[in-house]
Amino acid sequence: MTNTMRAIEISEPGGPEVLRLTERPIPEPRHGEIVIKVAFAGVNRPDALQRAGSYKPPASASDLPGLEAAGEIAAIGDGVTGWSLGDQVCALLPGGGYAEYVSAPAAHALPVPKGMGLREAACLPETFFTVWSNVFQCGGLQAGEVFLVHGGSSGIGTTAIQLASVFGARVFATAGSAEKCEVCSNLGAERAINYRDEDYVEVLRDVGGADLILDMVGGSYLPRNVKALKDDGRLVQIAFLQGPKVELNFAHLMMRRLTITGSTLRPQSDAAKARIAEALLANVWPLLDAGRVAPVMDQEFALEDAAKAHERMEGGEHIGKIVLRVA
Repeated sequence: MTNTMRAIEISEPGGPEVLRLTERPIPEPRHGEIVIKVAFAGVNRPDALQRAGSYKPPASASDLPGLEAAGEIAAIGDGVTGWSLGDQVCALLPGGGYAEYVSAPAAHALPVPKGMGLREAACLPETFFTVWSNVFQCGGLQAGEVFLVHGGSSGIGTTAIQLASVFGARVFATAGSAEKCEVCSNLGAERAINYRDEDYVEVLRDVGGADLILDMVGGSYLPRNVKALKDDGRLVQIAFLQGPKVELNFAHLMMRRLTITGSTLRPQSDAAKARIAEALLANVWPLLDAGRVAPVMDQEFALEDAAKAHERMEGGEHIGKIVLRVA
């Protein structure tokens, strides 16, 4: 290993143009950490929020963007067991993925699924950690329940559709075009709803309401989600593309025994993320190994073209995951 690496830094808060290629020292693994020689890094909306200055990384994390990556283990810190140099892994990162090397807690790394390349594996951690923890652990989705996911053609959406379907739920999804709706249906959605042409509230009411809704839109969707839930239903909020503030009549929640909850992944403790990783390894990785579930890929960009990758993501036309090619 040399002493320096190429990386993408945020020169100042702003649009995609503030992403700049630079050189940084290669990170050293601390106790319980591994260093990964990155082959591909996933691109996610929290990266864009950080770039814009509205999502600061934790104090102990790298200031470089990038919350997931895949590659080979290049260094191992004290106290790490179960991994060897050269092992191919994907990992959830506290930051720093837009670089040739990145450090991560060893407990947040998972083996690359059988038959899967590093390009696809780089798209697993952020979305699968998010979906598993919010839909199954927090939301408690069960077989036979009606599940609605907004943004069905996004990385989160395509993952949620597949996992909910394979675990026996009735899946409904919203998307903004006929092409995106077709993707949702092909992944296992019983009904894909083009929100430009249809009212998802009416569609869900026609089937008795949703038991669980996963939403990243917020804003005007919040009161409509309440209407789309059946009594005793649950709403899990993971983002606010339309904003976090809205007027809501909480009497309806009380009378209908509804639950509204939510979470963000990055600020959670290392121990909490390790528990999610353990659950994924036990419950989801066998599905990936068998090819029953797979990431939906959109486009690949070179590391130095990170700005173009952000433009693609924020343009809203992508379907599935966007990656940066690092090695």
